[in-house]
Amino acid sequence: METIIANGQPIPVKLPATIETFLIAQNLLPRSVVVEHNGEAVAPSEFPRRTLKPGDRLEIVKIVAGG
Repeated sequence: METIIANGQPIPVKLPATIETFLIAQNLLPRSVVVEHNGEAVAPSEFPRRTLKPGDRLEIVKIVAGG
């Protein structure tokens, strides 16, 4: 297991992994979040192709509907 940092917390992850597989492993629906990978905003269409490396940093924000 390697470690990445998600929202400031170290998370063990089996690499290789994509952002999409990481989100699913964290019980997050890829279409319900906004992700920043190492300081760069990532389009949801890139989640299946963006590979994580040890020490990468993710900021994940859940999208909430309502008013």
